[in-house]
Amino acid sequence: MATPPEIEAQILRYYHAERWRVGTIAAQLHVHRDTVARVLAQAGLPAVPGVLPRPSAIEPYLPFIGQTLKQFPSLTAARLYVMVRERGYGGRPDHFRHLIARHRPRRAAEAYLRLRTLPGEQAQVDWAHFGHLQIGRARRPLMGFVMVLSWSRQIFLRFFLDARMESFLRGHVAAFEAWGGAARIALYDNLKSAVLERRGDAIRFHPTLLALAGHYRYEPRPVAPARGNEKGRVERSIRYIRDAFFAGRRFADLDDLNAQAAAWCMGDAAERACPEDATMRVGQAFERERAHLLALPAAAFACEEVRAVSVGKTPYVRFDLNDYSVPATEVQRTLSVVASERQVRILDAQRVVATHARSWDRGEVVEVKQHVQDLVDSKRAARAHRDTDRLVGAAPACGDLLRQAAERGEPLGRMARALGELLDLYGAADLQHAALDATQRGVPHISAVRLALERRRLQRREPPPVAVPLPEHIRQRDVAVRHPSLAVYDHLTEPDDAQS
Repeated sequence: MATPPEIEAQILRYYHAERWRVGTIAAQLHVHRDTVARVLAQAGLPAVPGVLPRPSAIEPYLPFIGQTLKQFPSLTAARLYVMVRERGYGGRPDHFRHLIARHRPRRAAEAYLRLRTLPGEQAQVDWAHFGHLQIGRARRPLMGFVMVLSWSRQIFLRFFLDARMESFLRGHVAAFEAWGGAARIALYDNLKSAVLERRGDAIRFHPTLLALAGHYRYEPRPVAPARGNEKGRVERSIRYIRDAFFAGRRFADLDDLNAQAAAWCMGDAAERACPEDATMRVGQAFERERAHLLALPAAAFACEEVRAVSVGKTPYVRFDLNDYSVPATEVQRTLSVVASERQVRILDAQRVVATHARSWDRGEVVEVKQHVQDLVDSKRAARAHRDTDRLVGAAPACGDLLRQAAERGEPLGRMARALGELLDLYGAADLQHAALDATQRGVPHISAVRLALERRRLQRREPPPVAVPLPEHIRQRDVAVRHPSLAVYDHLTEPDDAQS
């Protein structure tokens, strides 16, 4: 941090006018001795006769330190301290680190050429991290895929919940479709999604990225390490996105955020001045560059995630922190999961075994009711376990309630069925609150749960819950029978006029 000008003026006055020593000035102005020494050195004034700086214990070792740092510029101060101490230095390590920071040779500043490109020639690609999103019990990273056309500076921005290769590919495909074409060259740095291995100038790109490049007929090209000018357009765009778009942004979910990002890229971001031609806006320059982009192929590149999964003894497969159901006939087999951003398909070769909406939560059980119902119908003993699993999944406090009830000898099957009925009537949140209340009071009984639910309902002044409709076969037993009118039989009791 820079020394304030008023402190610098006081240091110079005390040293040259009052002839104070460096230590006295530092003690009176409450600054470090190195700060006083730096100010005096920067001033370039001749030293006051008779006022000599106190010799430092490191001075006899400076030639050795300079020679060592010249040969090994990145040698740490801790290792250098051990080497100097073995040669007789008796100073403290913390003070030694301060001195080494002053004597370590500085790297010379490097100048960069300003690189210019032709329209449609180059795009630059990078990931940017924008914190995390809490989706249910899952904390997902919010990653921004950014692609910038180097000539017009047109930005494409799309957010994902991970930085996997499939999301990287989806970002490319979405950018090409939004622009109506692809640049001839795409620049990448050492992203794990792009580069598998790098040794000097030898690059081994990810084969899936090479397949994408071949599909859209562009050239993936790496940038040299620590060369900010080669990929500076996308890095400046990321900084611009953070300040002009994401800061203070409110959004309902990921789809809402991506919709706002697409509108911003074609709106406010396109209205800024084009650095290549100040007479145009970025949007105007992009319209001119669009004609120079490579035409897109008829079909988009396939970007679905494909994973091999094993089905255990229960009819579920684990994918991306969640469990998805399959028919019970598929247990003890190896299947394939093919997932997009919104859908998860489970395949056996080419046969589709199950299809689910994708969940970005954590620990969620995504089921097709028929998959589980078929298994429950075939195993009568599974019904009680099924009721308990449903309760604990919806209201975890019910697990502790049932354990306390088992310790007291309560019938768990009957209690689980009763809790399931209360779950249908009152909902998971209210049942969780009531089960916690019953366990905390040490009354693991269904009546205590009912009382807690009713007490909570009365406090909120809500009407009694309406029971769910009865099953069809039970409702048929209670059909009201309409009694026919017996008036049609009255004529039988009347005298027959014909006989009279």
